Amino acid sequence: MADFKNVQPLADFNWDEFENGSKAAVSAEELQKAYDETLNKVSEHQVVDGTVISVDKKEVIVNIGYKSDGIIPASEFRYNPDLKVGDVVEVYVENQEDKKGQLLLSHKKARLSKSWERVNAALENEEVIQGYIKCRTKGGMIVDVFGIEAFLPGSQIDVHPIRDYDVFVGKTMEFKVVKINQEFRNVVVSHKALIEQELEQQRKEIIGKLEKGQILEGTVKNITTYGVFVDLGGVDGLIHITDLSWGRVSDPHEVVSLDQKINVVILDFDEEKKRIALGLKQLTPHPWDALDENLKVGDHVKGKVVVMADYGAFVEIAPGVEGLIHVSEMSWSQHLRSAQDFMKVGDEVEAVILTLDRAERKMSLGIKQLKEDPWEAIETKYPVGSKHTAKVRNFTNFGIFVELEEGVDGLIHISDLSWTKKVKHPSEFTQVGADIDVVVLEIDKDNRRLSLGHKQLEENPWDTYETIYTPGSVHTGKITEMMDKGAVITLNEGGEGFATPKHLVKEDGSQAQLGEELEFKVIEFVKETKRIILSHSRTFEDAKEEPKKAPRKKAAKKDETAAINNVAASTTLGDLDALAALKAKMEKGE
Repeated sequence: MADFKNVQPLADFNWDEFENGSKAAVSAEELQKAYDETLNKVSEHQVVDGTVISVDKKEVIVNIGYKSDGIIPASEFRYNPDLKVGDVVEVYVENQEDKKGQLLLSHKKARLSKSWERVNAALENEEVIQGYIKCRTKGGMIVDVFGIEAFLPGSQIDVHPIRDYDVFVGKTMEFKVVKINQEFRNVVVSHKALIEQELEQQRKEIIGKLEKGQILEGTVKNITTYGVFVDLGGVDGLIHITDLSWGRVSDPHEVVSLDQKINVVILDFDEEKKRIALGLKQLTPHPWDALDENLKVGDHVKGKVVVMADYGAFVEIAPGVEGLIHVSEMSWSQHLRSAQDFMKVGDEVEAVILTLDRAERKMSLGIKQLKEDPWEAIETKYPVGSKHTAKVRNFTNFGIFVELEEGVDGLIHISDLSWTKKVKHPSEFTQVGADIDVVVLEIDKDNRRLSLGHKQLEENPWDTYETIYTPGSVHTGKITEMMDKGAVITLNEGGEGFATPKHLVKEDGSQAQLGEELEFKVIEFVKETKRIILSHSRTFEDAKEEPKKAPRKKAAKKDETAAINNVAASTTLGDLDALAALKAKMEKGE
């Protein structure tokens, strides 16, 4: 039974009127007015504060002090997963009453109406705000901040490189506004900035305790072409690629992998620049210290070519132990060549140790020493007078350099190319790369050179010409070259002669022309200088003067002297000596 002891009757209530059904003392209008006064006055399109009275997966019910409560989709509160009953939130009144009499509210629009003010204030005050990661986009993520779609660059998600962005979609995280473009209404946020603030203090503590030579454990954070970044627990250090291994490393992935835990030694650090140089190879002994003590100069070793240069190749004979094979030690040949002509990276080679300096950790190697030096037995294999076939390597103005075999070179002087032909340049006679037959004329073992000849393969035709082209003899020849000082005549029996313009006058007084074939009388033959002096004029002048015996001799003397003088004008100093001797002989006979 109910207890009514404490219930007090209303002093101003008229029971008689209530029982008789008469009009109440208070009118309905007055009652409606009194009820309305208990409610908030709400206008449409206005932002007001409301209290959350119910929360479920689909909707949030908010009381704004109006005659009915408003329903807001729960999706508008995704940025705030901690929303609970009793929280005060901003709402935008869209409609006081829809067709169902329901109050329509929007939290999203309320946020948008003040979002730019909040975002700018957050940037200015370096405020930490919450945002909901909606989706991925090119280069980063889209974050809902106060209802605005802000951009979160991939590099600003975490201090560690992110390999899978999708794991962050749908998460609510704390951010810091780092940039706003008022003109385009773009907002950039960062989560990394918050982490860095926390790590900064840790970095100071870690760097303050660092010492050179200290060994720490770290995690491989990033791998680049030039080295590896290691996280030491809030501060990063770099292992340069040259400090990963005692051997050559072309790609750091060969030594470490991402997220791998490794021990490293501190080589150096800079507190101001916050740079820490780390080493990995320094945790193991240097390979040179473990090199076989019995290894010495002259020993044969095998290794792998790891680096190539024009001047030579570096060969790794053990991990971290390399030797240089200079290009000059690759072949006995003295021709300038590149090391790439002999080997390439990755080749397995055998070599001979030429020098070994354990203190400096240097070693030089050679591969030509695996073969016998061809110059050791040069007199036996290439004696003077022996005939061989050589390869033309290059030309000079004075001759041809040829190679008989690798490491054995020789020179054919231009004067030793032909007995009869005047070669102005070796390119007229042969070409580079062609084979040419030679005779060994002289050996210079000290300078590793052979003097070779080509014309010596045949007998000297001037021995035969000496018996054919006697002075006074007449021969048929063709003018093959015209010059200011005379003409070159190719004789039918072989060889070439020379005639001055005076001796090219024909019987009718005209001058002989290029290409004409005429008879020529030999005025002079000098074997030593390979010179034949000819005259066409003498063939008919001497015939006319034969009946006059005495005058003929005098004329002959005059003509011979004139011929000699003419020849002398176009000869060399050596020729002049021979002509002077001949002239003295003729004068003595006269």
